[in-house]
Parts: sequence; structure tokens; C-alpha cells
Amino acid sequence: MEKRDNTDHTGYRTVVEGGTGEIEEKKSRFICDIQPVRTEEEAESFLAETRKKHRDARHHCFACVIGKRQELVRCSDDGEPSGTAGRPMLEVLTGEKLCFTAAVVTRYFGGTLLGTGGLVRAYTQAVQTSLMNCRAVWMTPGVRLQIQTDYSDVGKIIYMLEKRGIRPEKSEYGETVKIWIILSESSLEEIRKELMDLTDGKIVVQILERGDFQLD
Repeated sequence: MEKRDNTDHTGYRTVVEGGTGEIEEKKSRFICDIQPVRTEEEAESFLAETRKKHRDARHHCFACVIGKRQELVRCSDDGEPSGTAGRPMLEVLTGEKLCFTAAVVTRYFGGTLLGTGGLVRAYTQAVQTSLMNCRAVWMTPGVRLQIQTDYSDVGKIIYMLEKRGIRPEKSEYGETVKIWIILSESSLEEIRKELMDLTDGKIVVQILERGDFQLD
């Protein structure tokens, strides 16, 4: 296990929908499966499942990145020459700034040796091809709020939120109006103050949850 330090962002980028990609090089097939994982154990289970799915393949090379700052990484060449498979795969994931993501490239040998450079290119391209079929997003530290107000202030609140590009998750109209929104942690106090000023303090703002959210 290798430790990394990546502190460029307050949030992190991750795959939320995995995908598969395949390339062929001199009759060898390289099939890459990518999946979001939260722990080493999940990554190992993903590798085991892929081995089982392609049990007749010669190699199942592996790379994963875990942690919000890419703190923990693993890679394996699984019998390929050292440095020709797992490391290039890992470099694609880290180069795309992905966290909590695992990739397995299954190789069905086509009978022709590719050489060191050919293997590096093939494993790199297999991961890149699979990523084109995945969905990756930025996750940001944030809060889920419930705003409770009377009907007289709803229009002003919705207008203010729209101006700031904040789209309510849902609204509920009963004796009072409840509006659910998600904000970045860094903007919480500013937004809460603006809401209070806008309604002369007549609303109730409740924090329901703190966590990492997709805000864009």
C-alpha cells in the first residue's frame, strides 16, 4: 500500500457509475471494468468477482485509489512484466483525479508478445476506454437544509435561491411551506444570514445532514 498526499481540492472526484471498455492489440483482448469502491475490502471483492467472471483469462491486472485525497493506492501486474500493467492503470486513475475507484483489466492472450512499451500502451488505453463509459462527478463537503416558512415569503426565498443557482430538492406545501436544499459547507453561514435578513428572521432553518454531495 502506498500513501499519497493530494490537497488541491476541498472536494474530490469519483466514479458514481462504473463502466466497461475493450480494446484489441495483436489479437490480445484487454477488457477493463471500472467500479466505485469505498474500502480496500470492496476493491478486493470487485477483483475477485472479475476473476470469476473471466476465469479462463490469463491476467487480471488491477489498480485502485481510495480516500478523498488519493491517500491509499494499490496496483498489481498479475504476472505481466513488472511496471507494464498495474502502474500505468493507476496513473490513468490518479491523472484523472479519481478517488474511491477501482479498475481491473482482463487480458485474453492472443499469441503475440507485445513488448514492454506495447503492454503499457494497451493497459493505459483499456482504462481510458472504460472511463469513457463511466460517470464521474465532483463531491463537495456540504449540508442538507430544511427551510420552513409561511406562504408570504415563499416567492422571495425561491427567487433568491434561483439567483444563486440553488435548486430545491423538493418542496412541501401544508400549513407552512418546507423547502429542502443542499449547500456547500463554505456557503452555509452566508446563505443562512441572507435568508434570515430576507424574511426578517421569520423562517426556521434546520440542518438535516452533513456529508459529501454532488453540487453541480
